[in-house]
Order: sequence, then C-alpha cells, then structure tokens
Amino acid sequence: MTLSMYQAAIPPLTRTLNNLVGILEKGAAHAEAKKIDPVVLIGFRLYPNMFPLSKQVQIASDIARRGMARLAGVELTEMEDTETTFPELISRVQNTITYLETFTPLQVDDTEAKTIEIPIRDEILTFDGQSFLLYFILPNVYFHVTTAYDILRHCGVELGKFDYLGAPPK
Repeated sequence: MTLSMYQAAIPPLTRTLNNLVGILEKGAAHAEAKKIDPVVLIGFRLYPNMFPLSKQVQIASDIARRGMARLAGVELTEMEDTETTFPELISRVQNTITYLETFTPLQVDDTEAKTIEIPIRDEILTFDGQSFLLYFILPNVYFHVTTAYDILRHCGVELGKFDYLGAPPK
C-alpha cells in the first residue's frame, strides 16, 4: 500500500492538534480546580530562553497551516498571535484544524518533488515537498505540541501519554 502526501499530512496533523485541544482543556480545568490564575500557566516556560505555553501553541498552529498552504500552493490568511486565555488558544487550534480539513487530496498529493523555500532568519531553507513534510512540518508540530504538554505537565496538570497520543485509531 502506498501512502500519499495527503494521508501522511492531514490525518496526523489534525489528530495531533485535536489532542492539543484536549491537553489545553485539561490545563484550563486544572487552573480552575486549583484556583491558579490561568495567565500563570499560559505564560509558563520550561526554561528562561524557551517560549511560553501560548507561543508553543501558536507556533504549532502556524507550522501546520503555513506548511500545508505552501505544499498546496494556496494563499494563507495569517492569524494574529494575540491569544491570552485557554479558550482563545483552544479556538486557535480548532480554527487551524478546520483550515486543514479544507485541503483535498488533489491539492496535496503529488507534491513530493515540489520545491519549497522557507525564509528562516537570514537564510532560505530549500526542501522538496516530501522532505518538507516529513522533516520540517511534522517534527516541528510534534515538537511544539510536546513542549506545550511538558509545560502543563510540569505545572501539575494530570496528563498522560494517551493525552498526547490520543485514543488508538479505529
């Protein structure tokens, strides 16, 4: 069986982002139950030179949206990074999932050899489409979702491996 670019991209991204929604919901519930100002959790970072929870969520959202738009060759509507509450962060992730679900296999499949150029700081990274998906989009989304999970887990939110992985697919 062959795995298409669409199959390698959209289902894993939407699954991971849906799991992030659940993680954020548990973070919000924890803050409420423990009488913790949610701003504390949303602004928490694992180390002083790392981004806080809010930025981890925003970057995971941006990488997924921008990456798929580049692969499909469509214009992207930018999202402002203004979220300061759990409901706003959850809404951002849900809007990203809704956006990803607009892509069709016709837009994404057969982009393996497409040249993708990404400006990063003072340089341009160049990928073929398959490498861009497998070695840039997916690992970046996983990294930032994992870091969001780790921040909330470090802050005492009762999270486990299946909160990150989600229920087994049927």
